[in-house]
Amino acid sequence: MRKPGKGIAALAGLGLMCLALLSGCHGQREQAAFAVPESFDTSRDYEITFWAKNDTNINQTEIYKQAIADFQELYPNITVNLRLYTDYGDIYNDVITNISTGTTPDVCITYPDHIATYMTGENVVVPLDDLFADEKYGLGGSELLFDGPTQEEIVPQFLEECSIEGAYYAVPYMRSTEACYINKTYVEALGYTLPETLTWDFIWEVSEAATEKNADGTYKLNGGDVMIPFIYKSTDNMMIQMLKQQGAGYSTETGDIQIFNNTTEEILYTAAEHTASGAFSTFKISGYPANFLNAGQCVFAIDSTAGATWMGSDAPLVDIAEEALVDFEIDVMEIPQYDPENPQMISQGPSICIFNKEDPQEVLASWLFTQYLLSNEVQIAYAQTEGYVPVTTKAQNSEKYQDYLSRAGEDDDTYYEVKIKASQILLDHMDDTFTTPVFNGSTSLRDAAGQLIEEVTKSVRRKETVDESYMENLYAEVQALYRLNEYGGPAGGKVDLGPLPGTAKALLGALAAAWVLILLYLAREGMRKRGRRR
Repeated sequence: MRKPGKGIAALAGLGLMCLALLSGCHGQREQAAFAVPESFDTSRDYEITFWAKNDTNINQTEIYKQAIADFQELYPNITVNLRLYTDYGDIYNDVITNISTGTTPDVCITYPDHIATYMTGENVVVPLDDLFADEKYGLGGSELLFDGPTQEEIVPQFLEECSIEGAYYAVPYMRSTEACYINKTYVEALGYTLPETLTWDFIWEVSEAATEKNADGTYKLNGGDVMIPFIYKSTDNMMIQMLKQQGAGYSTETGDIQIFNNTTEEILYTAAEHTASGAFSTFKISGYPANFLNAGQCVFAIDSTAGATWMGSDAPLVDIAEEALVDFEIDVMEIPQYDPENPQMISQGPSICIFNKEDPQEVLASWLFTQYLLSNEVQIAYAQTEGYVPVTTKAQNSEKYQDYLSRAGEDDDTYYEVKIKASQILLDHMDDTFTTPVFNGSTSLRDAAGQLIEEVTKSVRRKETVDESYMENLYAEVQALYRLNEYGGPAGGKVDLGPLPGTAKALLGALAAAWVLILLYLAREGMRKRGRRR
């Protein structure tokens, strides 16, 4: 006789299977482990594509080209095709587009937040754990034709950012943080002395003092018609760091949104207050902070340490006309803090991921090139172009890099003092840095963080009233714009990934049908038992 329990178990199993499939189709998908080949087949030729980013710094382009040339001398059967972008957002958009057509690059410089979104596709990104550990071709492997770093020689804080849901999907390439570039001449002209550690109170006080005008409407500080004392380049970083420094919520590791809290509101009111007085603005609203700083129209400019080569009247990459430059003493310090005894600053910078291909040998070729980008030759050369820091202790502790740091101020190019001082900030504060959680939707949350400040700043400039009603509407608009869940108080909500795809809807239908069959089966069995009792 057939046992009733087996039928129930089968139907229940079908329901659970539907649930499992459903959870995988509307968020990150598990990426299949990569089976490392026993050996690299050097009898074959490989052609891999490498997508990278540079700004207007031609030195970076030359370093990429030299790295490719040097790598191809070691591995003449691997051809690396370089495609350069001027913006990480463009790389992200192109990767997303190419995932659907199966034409992703082999190697890509990107951000972990972006990788988390790439992972919504099936087996798009290669998990690197097994490649890390491979004795022959892993980090520091015996069969490498170059001196690459071991896993232990990659700075742990930088590598940790590349871990998503317990596995590594990238390696760090360069790291930076943010710095405050200061017109020290103006600060002292206003009667202030720079403290050992900048605080937000100091920044706001000096910025307000710099807004004072003459009777004719010009500014007392520079005698001109333009003065924006404090300009922030990346308002998403501004919000994230201000929340972190005050111990307020941003998000959890699993994607719970916590940003819509009372501390966020206080930050927005503060931004509104200093926008109204003319003391504060942002890059998106007013323009590049370095240009205002170098023209004597700004006191404090906060930007990445990687932007140091644009800062100062002697900067190698000055981006304004020579006649607009103002000679001033520049200083560079860590970003302002709420608690100078416990500084907190963001760790940021590009990472490298590898995309899955049908041919495991092609993936291995991509992995060899990726590791070469972590070699001392590439790391030190690239770090010297801007205020980046090498991601390996192997490079940081090398005689060549230490010599570079010791020569700050020797010229206004390779050894530009502001650039090296900016790098030193991160080197001195690596234990004070943090990264934000990475999950599918973390890119949208980061954009939303900056948008809150941008919207408040724009509204004040339009003479709109910023009050409780305004804040409620702002939260709702930003949640809708970036597809975040409706505000759930300090605990926040989950990232809303939008409408379910057709496959998910079909699975939901199958799940509902399975449970209907279970209930019908139980009802029929109950009727049989009652009939036997009669």
